[in-house]
Amino acid sequence: MGGFPGFGVWMNQNTQQPLKTGSMRSEDDKSKLVSPKESNNMELYHDSEEEDKQIKLWNVAERKHPWYDPPPKVKVTTKRGICHMNIEFTLGVTPLAAFENLRKPMSLSIDMSARQLLKNKSRKLLKKDGPREIVETENTVAFDFLWWSRAFPIKLIVDENIKDLTAKYKKEKMMFMKVFEGSYKVEPIFVDSERLCKHRLPKTREEYKKCSGGQGKVASKVIMNQYFQPFPPFNLPPFSWYINRITIRTTKTLLQMIQLSTATFRELS
Repeated sequence: MGGFPGFGVWMNQNTQQPLKTGSMRSEDDKSKLVSPKESNNMELYHDSEEEDKQIKLWNVAERKHPWYDPPPKVKVTTKRGICHMNIEFTLGVTPLAAFENLRKPMSLSIDMSARQLLKNKSRKLLKKDGPREIVETENTVAFDFLWWSRAFPIKLIVDENIKDLTAKYKKEKMMFMKVFEGSYKVEPIFVDSERLCKHRLPKTREEYKKCSGGQGKVASKVIMNQYFQPFPPFNLPPFSWYINRITIRTTKTLLQMIQLSTATFRELS
């Protein structure tokens, strides 16, 4: 995923700690949060006025009844040595805002460790074709393995479609990983449909806007599939057990961080 921390082998005890809203910070909480209007290209395929209205609806609702994103649901299977993670989770922002925060996540750190776990280094546009963009992203992720501690780089090539809100990614450079690739898509959740759309549940955003009188909030459902396999000898037990376990745990933690960042976005918008 574009610039996403990378579900890498972040072998750090921080992944075992519970996350709290107050425990996550960035260099500048509000300025680092991604706004969907930052990219003019976005406005070619999405209604910026509707996005502004949704931000206001979410901000008002958040003060009265804060939205809760449950932890990501993760199903893990292994076939021929390749680990497959099927992941579903929600974000309490519009699909466009969710997509932007996935493709351009802010740098994240946890107060309890006083170290930056994810740092965005660069994002380079390689090719552009209408709504499709191919980019090269580089991040660093904190890494602890036995007595060795450092931040290591992760380079990904990401094929993004900002109209369909889908992306495919594949590693260009990543320590320990022979295979690391995946995809994700963002779908709308019509949060207030049962309350505001009495006669028929909407199937599209246009129907939802009409039946809710423009007062219905739209959240996001993210569906992700990720595949990874360590290089030899780390693909063999007991190394593989440890690497797979920590990679899966790290994935969940980093996704929860993104969920918390959208909570901050709702509060500060």
